Amino acid sequence: MEVQKELKHDVVSNLLSQGKRADGRQKLQYRDIVIKKDVLENAEGSALCSIGKTQVLAGIKLDVATPYADRADEGILSTGAEFTPLGAPHFEPGPPRAEAIELARVVDRAVRSSEAIDLKKNVITPGEKVLAIYIDLWVLDHGGNLFDAALLASMAALKGTRMPKIEDGKLNRKESSGMLEVSKDVVSCTFAKIGKDFLLDPSFSEEIGSDTMVILATAGEHLCSGQKSGKGEISQKELGELIDISFEKAKELRRAIA
Repeated sequence: MEVQKELKHDVVSNLLSQGKRADGRQKLQYRDIVIKKDVLENAEGSALCSIGKTQVLAGIKLDVATPYADRADEGILSTGAEFTPLGAPHFEPGPPRAEAIELARVVDRAVRSSEAIDLKKNVITPGEKVLAIYIDLWVLDHGGNLFDAALLASMAALKGTRMPKIEDGKLNRKESSGMLEVSKDVVSCTFAKIGKDFLLDPSFSEEIGSDTMVILATAGEHLCSGQKSGKGEISQKELGELIDISFEKAKELRRAIA
């Protein structure tokens, strides 16, 4: 893997020295984004997000559950991710990969910290029954930048989720009480740092060859969460610039969800 990383790094760096990316994009340009909603029949909400060749499917399931002991006055939000064998040659069936666990955590943290869903409103019987919202993610094709695609798919699916009617503490899935209340759109921008350059929406090759990856999630005028991975360094000035870019690019991403 280290040899492959060095090779990819050299190829991408060489292109950047010529002011190019392999697919012809500018450094801060997204690939084409397409979102299709209501693609799963048996889910309360669903969406398929494509960013270039990357495809992530999100499904939303609702249920009645017992609240967590330390959050008895809140509903439940849980996110899981699965890398399907068709998603990339190195994906294999079996227990969740570390990458899948990280993907689920990043999406969960962004949605939760943004307070796009007021979990306190999802209490059915205080201390006994709450509404549980389950976000399930499937990576269908890994062409790079799974984080932004997964969060876009999740938000589109949540905004299209129909609420079953609650009767006697149970869900009546045959009747709807309206749409799930989602107060804001949270989106993320992923950057790959290669040398001194930052690339928005990195491809799979650019991710492998990167020194550092930075993911920034925003909702409205608020920075909700951030994550850095890789051994490369990033200065405070660079981080500030990436935050500004993220707020600007978020407008484009929110239009894709609408």
